[in-house]
Amino acid sequence: MTVERIDLAPGYVISRVIRGGWQLAGGHGPIERATAVEDLLAAFDAGITTFDCADIYTGVEELYGAFRRRLADARGRGALERLRIHTKLVPDLAGLTTVTRASIEAIVDQSLQRLGLERLDLVQFHWWDYAVARDLEVAGWLDGIRRAGKIDRLGGTNFDTPHVAAMVAAGIPLLSLQVQYSLLDHRPEHGLVALAARHGIALLCYGSVAGGFLGERWLGVPEPKEPFENRSLTKYKLIIDDFGGWALFQALLTTLKHIASRHGADIATVAGRAVLDRPGVAAIIVGARNRAHVAANARIGAIRLTDEDRAEIAAVLDRRRGPEGDVYTLERDRHGRHGAIMKYNLNAEAS
Repeated sequence: MTVERIDLAPGYVISRVIRGGWQLAGGHGPIERATAVEDLLAAFDAGITTFDCADIYTGVEELYGAFRRRLADARGRGALERLRIHTKLVPDLAGLTTVTRASIEAIVDQSLQRLGLERLDLVQFHWWDYAVARDLEVAGWLDGIRRAGKIDRLGGTNFDTPHVAAMVAAGIPLLSLQVQYSLLDHRPEHGLVALAARHGIALLCYGSVAGGFLGERWLGVPEPKEPFENRSLTKYKLIIDDFGGWALFQALLTTLKHIASRHGADIATVAGRAVLDRPGVAAIIVGARNRAHVAANARIGAIRLTDEDRAEIAAVLDRRRGPEGDVYTLERDRHGRHGAIMKYNLNAEAS
């Protein structure tokens, strides 16, 4: 089974399915390190050669560093040439007013050390609070660190359309934007997709299966109530509420199940393929705690949705109510339903 690949830039090739690392950071159950490394190796062997993490995902950069060493031992040094590891740089909310170039470079150096790299493949910059209007300044520092050789490429994470436009105007060489994008959450279509297309910026999309909600487990079951078993479900249940509620969500699941049956696939595979087919989307990021879904994740590349499939999905999506607004706007309201569940100072908590 072949996982699709794409050139984000000349000589910079990634798999169009990216293995995410958030679910390996705790909060989703215990992680056994040696088993997790073997699970990552299984994903690589299945053709998923690009992996996503962040400085704030506790223990994940170190885990990926161990994976790199295991990959070299098991598959040879040549395998490392096909491996891409994308990390994120996320200064804590509490430190945005006092952050310095030296402290940003220290985060980069920490990621290099944890991953065992001399140069980071892609650093995806995130900024919590636009009211602290230093994001362009810090992005400029990161570009300087890139030009000094510690970073190969720069990307952004969760920036909305006006702030991406400002970065582009300032000459920040954004290769990619990591954004939440799914059949339930179409906010990137409210301006960002078009802007990214104009400037050749690739979209790397997380949340394509809504933390697992877009799967057979939730088809035909009563609406769940809090507390949920992990923060992913809490987060994406809010998106379902904004989308149109549980009844409309069930209509979408039913439609996806019918389509999946025609293709010999499952709901999550169809949901992922539908996002992967959206204009401007270079890859989707799939989260996993183990290797249970590796084969299904790899199969996303083999699915080809028909015009009939797309029309059936569109008929449900035409009934959605939201979510409204630009990318990540709801999550930036720290007193709102979406923002209140976020953790904003994970570097401080980890230390």
